[in-house]
Amino acid sequence: MGDVSAEAVTLDLLREARERVRSSPLGVINTPMIPWCQTTLPLNVSCSVHIKMENMQRTGSFKIRGVANQFSRRPRRGCFVTLSAGNYGKSFAYASKHYGSKGKVVMPETAPESRATLIQSFGVEVERVPTSSLMSVVNRCVQENNMTLLHPYDDLDLIAGHASLGLEVLEVVPEPDVVVVCCGGGGLLSGVAAAIKLSGLNKTRIYGVEPEGACTMYQSFIEKKPVWMDAKSIASGLAPPSAGRLPFELCRLYVEQIILVSDEEIKAAVSTLFRAGLVVEPAGSAAFAALVNNKVPDLEGKKVVCILSGGNVGKDELANFPD
Repeated sequence: MGDVSAEAVTLDLLREARERVRSSPLGVINTPMIPWCQTTLPLNVSCSVHIKMENMQRTGSFKIRGVANQFSRRPRRGCFVTLSAGNYGKSFAYASKHYGSKGKVVMPETAPESRATLIQSFGVEVERVPTSSLMSVVNRCVQENNMTLLHPYDDLDLIAGHASLGLEVLEVVPEPDVVVVCCGGGGLLSGVAAAIKLSGLNKTRIYGVEPEGACTMYQSFIEKKPVWMDAKSIASGLAPPSAGRLPFELCRLYVEQIILVSDEEIKAAVSTLFRAGLVVEPAGSAAFAALVNNKVPDLEGKKVVCILSGGNVGKDELANFPD
C-alpha cells in the first residue's frame, strides 16, 4: 500500500472506479436490493430494512468488484500472488483465467478444501499454510519469484471497487439511517462507508460486524492502530490475520462502531437465511446475525440496509448447521 492515506479516497475516485467496475468484462452484477418485508425472515424491531444480495454476484460474493478494479489498473498478463480464505481467491482466479494472467493463492489451512479445489479449477496455484505464515509465504513469492501482490483488502484500487456497492445502495435507498456491513480485513466496510459518507450522508450510521474470534478491526479501534491476531472463526472469510492499514484509517473516519457476533449466532443466521430460501455463507451472514440478535442500536422506525456479502457455501458445509 505504500504511503497511500485516507485522504486519497475521494468521491470522484470512487465514481470513476464504479464506472470501471460496471464496464468490466468480468461481468460484475448490480445485485438486487430486497425489502425485508417481502421475505419470510424474522425481525423483532419495527424498522424498514433492505437486503443487498451480494450472494448473487457472478463469483458468489462482493469480492469481484474490487478484483475488477484492481485488474483494470494493472498489466493484466502479469504474475500475481494473493492471500485468501476463499472468496477473494475465487474472484482473483476467475479474473486471472479471463485475462490469461499467472496467479497463486496462499490459503490458510483452516479454509474448506472445497474452496481450494475450486480456485485450482481456474488454473491458479494454491498453497495452504498456517494462518500465521500467510504473509511470510506471500512475501517469499514476491521476493524470490518476482510476483506482484494483489492485496485482498489493503489496497486502494480494491477498496474503490468495493465502494461501487455503497453507491448502488444509495441508488435504491438514497438516505439510509443505518448500514450494516461485515468486516474481515476491512476492504468492503471501508469502501462502502467511504462511498456513503463522501456522498454527503453525514447522519448515516455505518456498523461493521466481526466474529468474536476474529475481531482484528474491533481490536484496532481499541488500540488505535491496525493489529494482528491469531484469528479463528467459522466465518473464515472474516478471519484474516490483521486489519488493513488503509481500511483501518477509513473505518476510523466513517464507521460508527464495530459489533461482535459469536460463531453460534453466525451458524444460526446461516440456517435462518437458508430456511427463507437464501443461500448465504457464514461470512456473508454476519451483518444479518447482528440485526436479528438486536446488536445494532436504535433501529426503531429507521431505514436500514443489511449487506449479505457472499453465498459460497457447499453442501458439505451446510450439513454442519442447525436445521
